[in-house]
Amino acid sequence: HVQLVESGGGLVQAGGSLILSCIASGGYIEPYHMTWFRQAPGKEREFVAAHTSLGGYIYANSVLNRFHISRDIVKNTVYLQMNILKPEETGVYYCAAEVGPVRSIGDPGTVGYWGQGTQVTVSS
Repeated sequence: HVQLVESGGGLVQAGGSLILSCIASGGYIEPYHMTWFRQAPGKEREFVAAHTSLGGYIYANSVLNRFHISRDIVKNTVYLQMNILKPEETGVYYCAAEVGPVRSIGDPGTVGYWGQGTQVTVSS
């Protein structure tokens, strides 16, 4: 049973940057597609970025060229580098481990394990 713990959230001004971390325990992240989702107040959880088990990258159009996902298998950790943040990107950011096919990445219903989330607030 993989446990995921996010950190690195906080308050940042619009245009600023943050790096989120997601440390896994109870199992290795290597076989999983590791993904980040976010949920703004009053909205549904949405896909942000994924690093597939085969090393591919998938990004939501809204974050393309601003966010970068990576994983360190030695540290069993996944990162999300977020640049040029916007106020509308305020929300809780969740790390997830997915076990389904690549085509299902980004569907919250196919996530195997979730972290508890970390709050990101972008001020205007």
